[in-house]
Amino acid sequence: MHYSQCMPGTATTTPPSTTPRTTTPSTTPTGTPTGTPTTTVPVTTTAAAGYPGATLQNGYYWIRAVESPNFHSYLQSKPTKAAGPALLADRTTAGQFNVVSGQLVQLVAPSTLLYGNVSPPANSSVAKLALTFSTTQNTFGTFAFSGDALTWSVSSINRPNLSAWLVCDAQTLWINLGPYAYNTPPGCVDETIHYFNGATVD
Repeated sequence: MHYSQCMPGTATTTPPSTTPRTTTPSTTPTGTPTGTPTTTVPVTTTAAAGYPGATLQNGYYWIRAVESPNFHSYLQSKPTKAAGPALLADRTTAGQFNVVSGQLVQLVAPSTLLYGNVSPPANSSVAKLALTFSTTQNTFGTFAFSGDALTWSVSSINRPNLSAWLVCDAQTLWINLGPYAYNTPPGCVDETIHYFNGATVD
């Protein structure tokens, strides 16, 4: 099993040896994805409570930090597999993700997704934006992988580093609108987060 990850520091990330698999899933008339990013989610008898499980599902990735103090803390929602704030937290509750048509999607049950949502800043002095997970698609900005780093961008905000994130109180994950590792907001630490395609977390 091959996997890849990058170390933090700049907006430009060296492409990994394994390129994320990206194909657009089929959609309903409302535009809600009904399949995985690479294949249709197979029918399974596994109860939703135990899905997607501790083994990576086809077409999805773990997403984690690779620097201290959150080394190998994994992206997930709180409550686990439910709508709520995004966290970088313990590997045992890691979520499974991909980016599909600019949406950050979390697989929570067969053919069921949550979407990473970002709200516009209240004013120009805002230094960070919260990432939350919702049953509705995001309407503000676009998620993408740059190499293996997760990025977010929007035309109305000029970010110095599209892959700059912050982990703040209670391990909540925020988009850093300022430079990486400069004027870090109180109570937060700078991070970049990267996909990992190993079969299990480590």
